Amino acid sequence: MKRHDPDLPLMTLLRVGRIHAPEPLEATDILIADGRIAALGCDLDIPRGWPVNRVEAPDLIAVPAFIDQHVHVTGGGGEGGGGSRCPAITAEEIAAMGIGTVVGVLGTDSISRSPADLLAKVRDLKAEGIDAYMYTGAYRVPPPTLTGDLQRDLAWIPEVIGLGEPAISDHRSSQPRQDEIERLVSEVRVGAMLAGKRGICHFHLGDGKRGLEPLRRLLSETEIPADQVIPTHVNRHRALLEEAADYALTFAACVDVTAFDELGEDDPSGFDAVCLLLDRGVPVERITMSSDCNGSLPEFDAQGAYLGMRVARNTALIADWQRLVNEKVLPLEDALGVISGNVARVLGLHHRKGRLAVGFDADITLLDSQLQPRRTFVGGRCVYPER
Repeated sequence: MKRHDPDLPLMTLLRVGRIHAPEPLEATDILIADGRIAALGCDLDIPRGWPVNRVEAPDLIAVPAFIDQHVHVTGGGGEGGGGSRCPAITAEEIAAMGIGTVVGVLGTDSISRSPADLLAKVRDLKAEGIDAYMYTGAYRVPPPTLTGDLQRDLAWIPEVIGLGEPAISDHRSSQPRQDEIERLVSEVRVGAMLAGKRGICHFHLGDGKRGLEPLRRLLSETEIPADQVIPTHVNRHRALLEEAADYALTFAACVDVTAFDELGEDDPSGFDAVCLLLDRGVPVERITMSSDCNGSLPEFDAQGAYLGMRVARNTALIADWQRLVNEKVLPLEDALGVISGNVARVLGLHHRKGRLAVGFDADITLLDSQLQPRRTFVGGRCVYPER
């Protein structure tokens, strides 16, 4: 992917067939100025002589660019030794799926990979046109940080928007005590307040028997608000997903399902998970879906010994999302929330991302009639053109 040309015009006029903002609009034109949406309308009139890049796409649908809140941008893995480390993701792999914003995360391996590596990769993705952020920390507790302190990471590093992904209910976790979990979340909360950020704690859920119990206790026994705590991989198996539905309803909390691209025979896909949560009465506004891409898909035997692994991709995220619309589980405007608007709200980016409106970031994905991404704009720049 080519880096930005600073000499390109600061204004772009998109003319499309339809706009979903996420709700359908009568407008078919989007005027972009200096990276933001300046106007929405029909047959917008641009003064003669203004430097405008015109994009004619009458057969495409404009929607808010997708947001993936769980990406191993530097690569995950490592459970089988050095040769099992996953590769880093590229900007083109992200943008080709209509994704404009990612949040980078470390997983099992925070020894050969570090928050500093993660920050460097996030900044590289930003230079290539992707809007990128990161979680400080990793599976282990105490978490590795950039500055030696969670509050300082949140307060001083603009790209750090929370803590991720401390592991619970997993044989690879540090088996943190309840008081350690509570201390982590409270530290992130205060650091985020100092920085004016949401400061979410993005918890990795394994398939252990404790399930969501540590987070249930956290929300029941402390003053921490539910919107600061996001459990992910809640569809790791059917029983955990049922527990996640109850958790979301009990605490008016959000849960994040993973679009796994390899499943066991009875394991719920991202599509299956959203369907079940909706069926149990969880409001769509409390459901998000992420990819876990470039993380590892390890296999262990009954004693926890490593058997092998594959690398997760983000193609399942878009495929599962398309099924929600194509199989009429959700109308397009609600389905967009699952990988755009709801995610922006969870991350605290909803004041400028997750919808197409005047003043918002010009993060726009153009879809064809099959809901396949054809062009992706981030901050008004086309970072993925149709070939």
